[in-house]
Amino acid sequence: MLALPLFMAYTLLDALYGSKWVVTGEVITDTFETDFDGHILYMVQAIRRTYDYSLQTALLFYGLFEMLAGMNVWLARLSPTIHLANWLARKHPKVWMPLAPKRFAWSIGVTLMAVCLVFFNPDTFATAVNAVARAELLPTTRNYMPRWIPLTLVWVCLGFMWLEAILGYCVGCKIHALLVKLGVFEAPCEACNNLDFSAKA
Repeated sequence: MLALPLFMAYTLLDALYGSKWVVTGEVITDTFETDFDGHILYMVQAIRRTYDYSLQTALLFYGLFEMLAGMNVWLARLSPTIHLANWLARKHPKVWMPLAPKRFAWSIGVTLMAVCLVFFNPDTFATAVNAVARAELLPTTRNYMPRWIPLTLVWVCLGFMWLEAILGYCVGCKIHALLVKLGVFEAPCEACNNLDFSAKA
């Protein structure tokens, strides 16, 4: 799962800051001219770069399913990642942790993935919104989402996943505990407010 935000970050950087043109190599003609730095200028045939986000969309939907599966006991039985994790940890004693903070953390992940899905498929999302609203609220011919939003969120997602996978620090769980202290959520159990994932059961 940690590879997913890495791949999305690479895709976003390539799409936002990569070259918008692709040189075909079929036509390369020397103009016998140079620029101000003395570089030889060539006339080439190039086509406007287009992007196909089918793979990214499929991976995001898979990640979305994994997040939702972790929030539901029945769906968890259908998750390949959960089965793989159980198999890898089969020789270790089971450590039970509160579910409410993890569900909150996974809901943050679902939100981040949903935003990336909208960025990669703006026309599909806009068509659906316009159909429901019966009015043209969003354009279908251009990407209306500012580029900094998915680019920032994908690094936030990567940071959250790295902290939990490498350091065992669940940011979403800590946010949940803070919201419980502020009275936004009710505490389902005392352990939910005093998380220590390194402690033995």
